[in-house]
Amino acid sequence: MLICNVVGARPNFMKIGPVVLELKRRRMRQFLLHTGQHYDPNMSKIFFDQLGMPEPDIHLGVGSGSHARQTGRIMAAFEEVCQKRRPDLVIVGGDVNSTLAASLVAAKLQIPVAHVEAGLRSFDRTMPEEINRIATDLVSEFLFTTEESANKNLQREGISREKIHFVGNCMVDTLLKHVDVAVQGSPWHSFGVEPAGYALVTLHRPSNVDDPKILRQVMEAIIGVSKKAPVLFPIHPRTRERLRALKMKMGSSLKLCEPLPYLTFLGLMAKARFVLTDSGGIQEETTVLKVPCLTLRWNTERPVTIKSGTNRLVGTDMRKISESVDRILAGKWPSGKRPSLWDGKAAQRIVDIIREHLMC
Repeated sequence: MLICNVVGARPNFMKIGPVVLELKRRRMRQFLLHTGQHYDPNMSKIFFDQLGMPEPDIHLGVGSGSHARQTGRIMAAFEEVCQKRRPDLVIVGGDVNSTLAASLVAAKLQIPVAHVEAGLRSFDRTMPEEINRIATDLVSEFLFTTEESANKNLQREGISREKIHFVGNCMVDTLLKHVDVAVQGSPWHSFGVEPAGYALVTLHRPSNVDDPKILRQVMEAIIGVSKKAPVLFPIHPRTRERLRALKMKMGSSLKLCEPLPYLTFLGLMAKARFVLTDSGGIQEETTVLKVPCLTLRWNTERPVTIKSGTNRLVGTDMRKISESVDRILAGKWPSGKRPSLWDGKAAQRIVDIIREHLMC
């Protein structure tokens, strides 16, 4: 049996990395394909080094572009790979364009697809990721879920129960394996701040950064937060481009920087007083780390982070953001608890299931 693991963007590496390493540990035949959807060194190459992943066997190098162009280029290139190598299973993760493109190609070639992090739904189809999730799940044979809400979503959509496997969260596998080393690096010293003495921000979703009016509103809220605590802001290339056009004055307490390597960012997140983000994965990571998280969206596909964790939705409401920050600084924020099966063993469960089914 030959397994193809597909990665393409930063979130994929933390989700697929543990599976790749577990397959390698069991000496199962595999190859790793990188679509090149993310190509910035700090958003791509350094992840392979820091996560201990092998270098990709194949790099498609598709680069950036519109959703249609990027997805189309990946599909055309990946089809050639599948026809040449003929994998018996294609494993994809998350909800990026690489995930959708590889899944569609594999399904049309009658190659089974395994979707790591299946079933998550924001119920907001204006999000490109939501379309990618739904379409990928529809063509997948193995749907590996991270929380109970995902199981219910898939069953409601008519997916056979036999295809759904609640295994836990591979991103948590990665986090638990590396967090101690990340903290030992004391990355906060480079920014002149102390543990629990700063906030961390990530911002990249089109709904927040593509509309200048909304982006200005979000940035005004973040600047307001920086007057209460220093704010570290690693800027996604997409966001930097949009922000440059606004020509806003940031203030000395808002520290902007380039995208950070995984271990640096993880160390900062683990010791942050709180995090502001529109990222789905960071909602999960802060829940495990018990770091307060303010999600700059009005919905989430990860409701367990609100039900069990430290996450709260604040949207772009400046007053709600400010009030939430005040509660955090006053020590009135719930510490939460780690969701079921978020124990660092998700990849083991996934490979157990794949091995059993492929052998049969």
